[in-house]
Amino acid sequence: MLIDIQHLHTSSLQDDFQSALYQIFMFENPAKFSVDFSNYSSAAYSLVFLSPYQHFKWQGTTPASIIKLEFHGDFYCIEYHKKEVACNGLLFNNIYLTPFVTISPILFTEIKTIFNKIEVEKDGGSPFSESVLKSYLQLVLALCSKEKSLQLVHTDVYQNELTVSLKFQELLESAFLLERSVQFYAHELALGVDSFSKKVKKELGKSPSQLIQDRVVLEAKKMLHLTYLSVKEIAAKLQFEDEFYFSRYFKKNVGISPSGFRERVGISIVAK
Repeated sequence: MLIDIQHLHTSSLQDDFQSALYQIFMFENPAKFSVDFSNYSSAAYSLVFLSPYQHFKWQGTTPASIIKLEFHGDFYCIEYHKKEVACNGLLFNNIYLTPFVTISPILFTEIKTIFNKIEVEKDGGSPFSESVLKSYLQLVLALCSKEKSLQLVHTDVYQNELTVSLKFQELLESAFLLERSVQFYAHELALGVDSFSKKVKKELGKSPSQLIQDRVVLEAKKMLHLTYLSVKEIAAKLQFEDEFYFSRYFKKNVGISPSGFRERVGISIVAK
């Protein structure tokens, strides 16, 4: 079955770790880790959400046991169920938000209980197990999406429409296919490169150059997973000189070739 619960020790995550599956880590204690080479620190009772082939590395110094839920996009398609749980672009696939949510001890215990139920159900062998497991997973995603959306309302960056970061996000979303230099975005926002870079780094935790790169990679992943376009066609749409340059760029940042990514992650049921 394309869903699983694993009990891990942080020692197994000290090297760069990737998976073709969607993953949810439960950290009961404060944690330090990197996702796609950006460093994060989370408080106790946090859940980390990873899309296929994101880079993860544990950086904490205190050994800990963690619980991981993983599922394949063929088992539960987050794009297909976006109206029910709204997790795509909130918990997963958002380069501007932190890849984790910190919740209350009570909610953490509730989700941990659901994880335990998933572990029992997947070994039960009932003809109804797949439907039950999907319901459990959807409940976890909905609870976390609800919590994260509530927290975003109180985040300074998203309360003030005039922040440099929000202006940069809007500009990047409209221009990343053609403009990939930090200088362009700094100029458009009437800021020097150094000042612009410091403001974005402070507000979003990533440099502008990292965000530009992440946005291109995210779009490439979307096209590989959500369309039937060939690698050559995707390279052209992303304004790469040719498919070979695109393939080198993708592999350098993701760790796997575009064709390998599509083969292992699959093409979504909502692909067009």
